[in-house]
Amino acid sequence: MIHNFNAGPSILPKEVFEQASAAILNFNNTGLSILELGHRTSLFQEVVDEALGTARELMKLDSDHEIIFLQGGASTQFFQVPMNLLNEQQTAAYLDGGVWGKKAIKEARLYGHVDVVASSKDRNYTYIPKDYKIPADAAYFHYTTNNTIEGTQMHSIPDSPAPLVADMSSDILSRVMDFNRFALIYAGAQKNIGAAGVNMLVVRKDILGKVDRPLPSMMDYREHIAAGSLLNTPPVFAIYVCMLTLRWLKALGGVPAIEAINNRKAALLYDTLDRLPIFRPTVAREDRSKMNVVFVMDDPALEQEFQALCKANGMVGVKGHRSVGGFRISLYNALPLESVQTLTEMMNEFALKKA
Repeated sequence: MIHNFNAGPSILPKEVFEQASAAILNFNNTGLSILELGHRTSLFQEVVDEALGTARELMKLDSDHEIIFLQGGASTQFFQVPMNLLNEQQTAAYLDGGVWGKKAIKEARLYGHVDVVASSKDRNYTYIPKDYKIPADAAYFHYTTNNTIEGTQMHSIPDSPAPLVADMSSDILSRVMDFNRFALIYAGAQKNIGAAGVNMLVVRKDILGKVDRPLPSMMDYREHIAAGSLLNTPPVFAIYVCMLTLRWLKALGGVPAIEAINNRKAALLYDTLDRLPIFRPTVAREDRSKMNVVFVMDDPALEQEFQALCKANGMVGVKGHRSVGGFRISLYNALPLESVQTLTEMMNEFALKKA
């Protein structure tokens, strides 16, 4: 059996794989593959409508917010957000909590001023900065809710006098929160809500249309809203997989149900790490991510041995990012609790042998 702990593209529910596979050969008994389905057809419109409607329901969004599907992944949003929200003479506030926040800051500086209100770079991004002040006159405040590489996570929504903008690529719909507090949310789908190739964006409509610069149609959020996510040919298959995954999450009981499962997975793994001295978590305890668990072993030889053991037991994607080293175990929504139980049992046995 394979246990998929990849950080992304990552595991999806088994039934989503089965349904998506069937649709490649025959979508909804039409005799057509989903890969050849026209994006202007009523058949695909039903897919888009269900995907957007289910996402809205799961997030409990009010009527002031719109949801759209975009291409380019979260990295495109690093520049598309300031392009749409930040005038050249304005300042946007950013929190530098990891690699992705750092990249977003770099892109935002192309369009206006950036005030980095706090950074955890001094300790290799192993904690979330605290006690920072967000300027009330900032065009917006941007932060990354979960840092996939470093294994840190914001466990509460910041109190901000400026509109909140969040990159939720690696923890969207993994826990209950008030999504209506955000002016803009973006998330690459390939970790919790679908396949690579599509990005979901939630935006409060009143923040749009306020920049002075002319916007290319493909970069203008308003154009995509007006076109219902069909401004150009969208990634049809990726949106279909999103629809299936959102449908799966709703049937499971929605965000509260998956949060309870995610909490059990994270608690089991962190309890094991804290109990076994052979492993050492690298992140400040209060900032530990429930999506990406990062740890090291102080003996390089043991790291190599444990890595080989994981491979021999069908555990893939456990190697840490090159900038951090060690191991990274990703616990996204679709990962079964059984995979974490199997991993922790193996960790216990390994530690006992090396004691």
